[in-house]
Amino acid sequence: MKIDLRSDTITKPTPEMLKAMMNAEVGDDVYKEDPTVNQLESYVAELFGKEKALFFPTGSMANQAAIKMHTQPGEQLIADAYAHVYNYEGGGVSFNSGVSCKLLPGDRGRITAEQVVNAINPPDFYHSPLTSLVCIENTTNKGGGACYDFAELEKIREVCNQHQLGYHLDGARLWNALEAKNETPEQYGALFDTISVCLSKGLGAPMGSLLVGDGEIMEKALRVRKVLGGGMRQIGYMAAGGLYGLQHHRKRLMEDHQKAKEIAQVLLSLPYVVSVEPVETNIIIFTISGSEKEFIDQMASKNVQFYGMGGGKLRFVTHLDYTDKMHTYFLKLLEESATIHLTS
Repeated sequence: MKIDLRSDTITKPTPEMLKAMMNAEVGDDVYKEDPTVNQLESYVAELFGKEKALFFPTGSMANQAAIKMHTQPGEQLIADAYAHVYNYEGGGVSFNSGVSCKLLPGDRGRITAEQVVNAINPPDFYHSPLTSLVCIENTTNKGGGACYDFAELEKIREVCNQHQLGYHLDGARLWNALEAKNETPEQYGALFDTISVCLSKGLGAPMGSLLVGDGEIMEKALRVRKVLGGGMRQIGYMAAGGLYGLQHHRKRLMEDHQKAKEIAQVLLSLPYVVSVEPVETNIIIFTISGSEKEFIDQMASKNVQFYGMGGGKLRFVTHLDYTDKMHTYFLKLLEESATIHLTS
């Protein structure tokens, strides 16, 4: 039995999702003639109470398009130091938009309204970049799947209003946050100017993200996507997978969350585990006292894959393809690992 806990991106379409994909009606999406893409975009826009949604091949492209639409070259965005748009999108903020990042030391990837206020550059001080955008990530990837408190997001919205700043949500794992916190897409749609949401993580689709928003800013989205190379043709086959995931896989995300919490409980009992970060959704980040590589190699010999983050910190991610049978086996394997000795 092979267990892959590297990421929730490694999932494969279920038989039911594959059937929906193969039966999809398609057309040329560059001409906006793919009926399944159009259906997906309308469905997601309605979910969030937004005027428009646009299908993107990747979440990084959706985020980069949003940043491009909110900013001008030479300006600056505010984000947490763990932000995906800064750490894991290939320097696209500067390459695509000519924008710099002011990074804040938040709590597991979450920043506060007070921090945002203090980070805004005075607009009349021409020596510093003009602050134009706040980027939030929920759940936080590098922060271990932590969820924002919605009241804090509302406070940040007020700051953005007071200072005429754009407000973008990198919602790659927003579906997880919505289930964990019993929140709704409409709440987020009313709060943010633009939101990116991913279909290929917890929902199990093979590819795709959407960018949602209102009015003038979304009028720019189609052109920016084209400039970034995101024009696609008969992409309805992929859109059908995402639509199926949205309609059938959202509620089951709580199964991933529960499994993650059970893994964390076992980790807390192990002598070589120094600490386990709080688990809210499907990501477990923990620190061990011995050799990170040695532990990864030992688990690999038992057909378990996962990532190290450096400095003795490691990560497991539960997902659609991590089955109950795998979970039972893995918990037992972890319990038995209590006797292993790792070199320091």
